[in-house]
Amino acid sequence: MKRPEEERPLSRLSTQVAQFDVSGKTLLLPRMNPFGSRLLAAAFRAFGVDARVMDTYKGLALGKEFTSGKECFPCQVTLGDVLHHLQGEKERLGAGFAAERYVYFLPEADGPCRFGMYNKYQRLILDRFPDLRAVPIAYLSTSNGYAAGILPASRARYFRRLAYVTVVIADVLERASWRVRPYEAVAGSTDALLEQAVQAMEKLIVEVGPSRDCRRLYRMLERYLAAAAGLLDPKRPRRPRIGLVGEIYLRTHPESNQNLARSIERFGGEVVIASVAEWFNYVTYDRLLRVRSRWRDLVRRPANRGLAPLLRDTIGVLAEHGYQSWRQAQVYRCALRCLDIARDHSVRSLETWLDHNRHFNFAIGTEAALSIGGALAYIHDDYDGIVNVFPFTCMPSTICAAILKPLFHRSQVPYLDASYDGTVQPNRDLALRTFIYQAQQHLEQRLNGGRRL
Repeated sequence: MKRPEEERPLSRLSTQVAQFDVSGKTLLLPRMNPFGSRLLAAAFRAFGVDARVMDTYKGLALGKEFTSGKECFPCQVTLGDVLHHLQGEKERLGAGFAAERYVYFLPEADGPCRFGMYNKYQRLILDRFPDLRAVPIAYLSTSNGYAAGILPASRARYFRRLAYVTVVIADVLERASWRVRPYEAVAGSTDALLEQAVQAMEKLIVEVGPSRDCRRLYRMLERYLAAAAGLLDPKRPRRPRIGLVGEIYLRTHPESNQNLARSIERFGGEVVIASVAEWFNYVTYDRLLRVRSRWRDLVRRPANRGLAPLLRDTIGVLAEHGYQSWRQAQVYRCALRCLDIARDHSVRSLETWLDHNRHFNFAIGTEAALSIGGALAYIHDDYDGIVNVFPFTCMPSTICAAILKPLFHRSQVPYLDASYDGTVQPNRDLALRTFIYQAQQHLEQRLNGGRRL
């Protein structure tokens, strides 16, 4: 006789893909950006969770084997990562391997993006391996603003606050690498220094823990950024700045985008990639917009019954928005005292650019709103080129391309679409070289008062 879960495999999409307390388990995190995933894992460890960042891109063949090719490329990469890691654990531990000790962490988002279904899809794939059926998938969701439902309530709120600070610190360290590496006096010195910084920050985050003494984190950040500033060669002229927008995983995952940032640096550009904190700020800002909409509905149709929960939700989202703005401003203020990294755009300013030019609207949602608004903000800040990075067939990024490409063509700003599915296009380097040449021409024209050279 078959077991109940084998008779009803779809029921496991709710029982084995859920929000539950992961304390006492080994939490497996996919690696997205090089610094942020490691600092987030440290935040989990600070609250007693044995969190580990899995190796990435080594299991891509496995990810492609168990997908059809119609999925978003990040789905193939992350699926390959977890299958490769668990296979390695089985080989390492042998008979001591116990799948129930592990939890696979894969967040989700609501809206039309397929990303919201990938933890369910990957659940079906894991269930095809008898030895991996006991590995549950834990997630956080944009539907409740990433409220940490995977830790006890007494610790969840404090973890969420520490995690946000680590995300912003990781963004700043990434921006320091993009600011210094193209101008370093000694090749490789920037990467070596920032690797030391991340390792030291990981240890300090665990030590700081629930006390959330962010001042210690800020002091360490300042020390390393001051050291990074000392690596700059003042004789090197400033390069054209290139703003990267697009799908959050592809633009921040170097292996998936074939080290696009370093390629642009190799061909003569300076890169700034849209931050990871931008997405978390957007999720909170979107919740704020929804609360405002509920207030308007309440004014039009007064009902005492809905007032109390609306007040509670309003206070909660305003507090969250205020906390994120406060912490992000603190981190960047510390950083800018040591190094002139690129500032992050506020989500409100991105919405202003969209509404002012009537190109898109936050009510439509998706990352397209951030990418279009971010690209416009980069040009306002005198960037010399824009690259839209996305998985092949990504719907929100295809919308971005349809809006941005003709817009920048008319304004004569270099623009490049960069889609990825794991294959290497033979003309990729040629396209990047041509794009950087155009960006250099744009920079020279801009410095000469807009006159064509």
